[in-house]
Amino acid sequence: MSTAGPAAPAGAGFLARLGHAFRDPALLEQALTHRSAADPRRGMLDSNERLEFLGDRVLALVMAEWLSERFPSEREGALGKRLSVLVAAETLAKVGEAIGLPAALRIPPAEGRTGLRNRVTVIADATEALIGALYLDAGLDVPRGFIRREWAGHLAADPTPPMSAKSRLQEYTLGRAEGLPEYRLVSTTGPSHQPLFVVAVRAAGREAEGRGDSKRAAEQAAAEAWLAGRSDTP
Repeated sequence: MSTAGPAAPAGAGFLARLGHAFRDPALLEQALTHRSAADPRRGMLDSNERLEFLGDRVLALVMAEWLSERFPSEREGALGKRLSVLVAAETLAKVGEAIGLPAALRIPPAEGRTGLRNRVTVIADATEALIGALYLDAGLDVPRGFIRREWAGHLAADPTPPMSAKSRLQEYTLGRAEGLPEYRLVSTTGPSHQPLFVVAVRAAGREAEGRGDSKRAAEQAAAEAWLAGRSDTP
């Protein structure tokens, strides 16, 4: 195991927000271990990536169940718009920050000095891993309770189904018979654990670029840039 550790031990406040005492503390430790702190001799299987994979599915299931209960008169398309925003990296990172997750992450000191523990994708991935760990340790009811507590404010924030920038751009161009926007990866720079993506989007004869620490984030930023530059902006 790497000697990397958290900026500060996971304190009582952080553990209280989870609302669960782990029967298997190793699951919590794994959920908090970024791949930069994982043991290469174990194929980095002690990082939080596998738990992130599981937590992503648990979050989607619990959120879909909750949205179906909360908005019984909405059609599938509207529910899908809500779901995509509530499980997006930006929302996950806000939840992670609110519960004090960044300070508890296991990241090597050198990487910590680069600001890695405060990156949106790192916090979002760890939040999903934490949900996966809760599920493995206690079944579905515990992560369901955690998700409903910590996402309550985000669910209630917008009474109408929200739309991502990519969805808004697509709706805009299709509504004017301009076809679908086309996204193109311009460049990827930086180390594997701290990449910077640049993506260009072309729509209605005009192009805009966006940057992000994931391809998806860069595409959203490009769509936002395109929409901000349109001539009919109010």
